[in-house]
Amino acid sequence: MSGIETYDLIVVGGGPIGLSTAWHAARRGRMRVLVLDQYGFLHERSGSSGNERHWRVQYTQKDIFSLTLQTRSLWRDLEHLTGRKLIHEIGSLWFGDTEVATNEGHIAGTALAMDEMSVPYEWLAGKEIEKRYGFTNLPKHFEGFLQRDGGVIDVRGTLTALFHLSQEHGALLRGNEAVHEVTPDHDGVTVRTERTTYRAAKVVLGNGAHVNDLITPWGSGKLDIHLYEMALVTLRQRNDSVERPFWFAFQQPTEEDTNLFYGFPSNPWSVSDEVRLGPDFEVGALDHASQATYRPNPRHVERVTGWVRDHMPWIDPQPVATSTCLAVLPGDPARQFYLGTAEQLVPGGENIVVCASGWAFKLIPLFGKICAELALDGATSCDIDRHGLTGLISSTSPAAPPRAESVR
Repeated sequence: MSGIETYDLIVVGGGPIGLSTAWHAARRGRMRVLVLDQYGFLHERSGSSGNERHWRVQYTQKDIFSLTLQTRSLWRDLEHLTGRKLIHEIGSLWFGDTEVATNEGHIAGTALAMDEMSVPYEWLAGKEIEKRYGFTNLPKHFEGFLQRDGGVIDVRGTLTALFHLSQEHGALLRGNEAVHEVTPDHDGVTVRTERTTYRAAKVVLGNGAHVNDLITPWGSGKLDIHLYEMALVTLRQRNDSVERPFWFAFQQPTEEDTNLFYGFPSNPWSVSDEVRLGPDFEVGALDHASQATYRPNPRHVERVTGWVRDHMPWIDPQPVATSTCLAVLPGDPARQFYLGTAEQLVPGGENIVVCASGWAFKLIPLFGKICAELALDGATSCDIDRHGLTGLISSTSPAAPPRAESVR
C-alpha cells in the first residue's frame, strides 16, 4: 500500500476520550499514534464543551462506583504530571426525593452503595440543607447527603493537559481532518479521511456524537444512542458568603420533562464569582449531531430561572449568558456507556475499540487507559463487560421516545 501512512494506533476524535487514549498509548514508547479530529482540538462543539463537570465517586451501581474509585489515582497522576489541580473537592450534594430514580442515580440506593463501599458521607434533612447552604422552600420530605470527596473538574485544564501530554510522548495530532470511513479486516484497519488514506494496526473510535456515522456502513446496525442539546445558564450571585458544593436536585418528573436541576458554585480557578446551572432534561432528541443549534431551549432556560426564584435567593435569576452542551446518552438507561471492541459487529472488528456515550468525563483518565489496553493488549483488567457493544439497533429503526427516568 505505497504512499499510505501507517500507524500502530489511530484515534478518531480529539476530545477527552481520544486525547486520553493517545496519551496512555504514546507514553508506552515506540508507538506511532495518530489522533484525527474533524474540528480541531480544544473546541466547544462536543460533549466536552464548557468550563466544568461534576466530579463524584458515588454511584448507585457498584461496578461503576468501583471504576470511579480506580480513576482517582489516575487523576492525581495527571495533576502531578501537569502541575495543575484538575479536581477540586468542594463536595457533592444530592438532595430531593430520595426514592426517585433519575439519570443521575438514586439517593437512597446510592447511600446504600456508599455504605457497602465504605465511602463516608453525611446524611442531611431538608431543613439542614436550607440552613447550611441557603436554599429555601424545599418540600418537607426532601433529604439527601453530602459526599465531601466530590466536587468539580476543570474541563479546559484537563483537555489542555491531555493535549500537551499526548504530544510530549510523540502522538501526532491532526485537526480539521474529518474521517469518512473506517474499514477493518483481520490484519488491521483502513481509515479514509477527506485528505488521504491511512492504515493502522488498531483504531479507537472516540468521536462521540458522530460514532454511528462510521459504524452504520458496516451493515450490522448502529449504537442505540440519543443526542440531547441541553441548556446551561450562567447567573450572578447576590452574595457569596457561603461556600457551597456542587448540588443536584432529585425530583419526580413532570409530564413535560424530568424535572431535574443541578448547579456549580463559582469555579475555584475562575476570576468570576458567577455560577452555572442546568436542567438535566432528556427531551427533544436530535437525529444527528449536525442538528445542534448551540442555542438553548427558551423554556428550559425559564425552568432553570424559575427554580432559582423558588429556591436560591442568593442568586439573581436574570441570566448573564446561556449556552448548550451536547449530551450523547445510551438509549438503554441502565447501560451508562458503550465501551468495548467491535469484534461482534464486523469482520476484523477486534481491531477497533469504541468508547461512546454516557456522562464519562469523570472517568476520562481511566477510559483512555482502558481503550489503549483493549487496542494494544487485547484486554483490560477493569470490569466493563456490561458496557460492551451489544443491543444495537437497525439503521432504519425509529428513534426511541424521550426518557422520563433513567440511571447514570
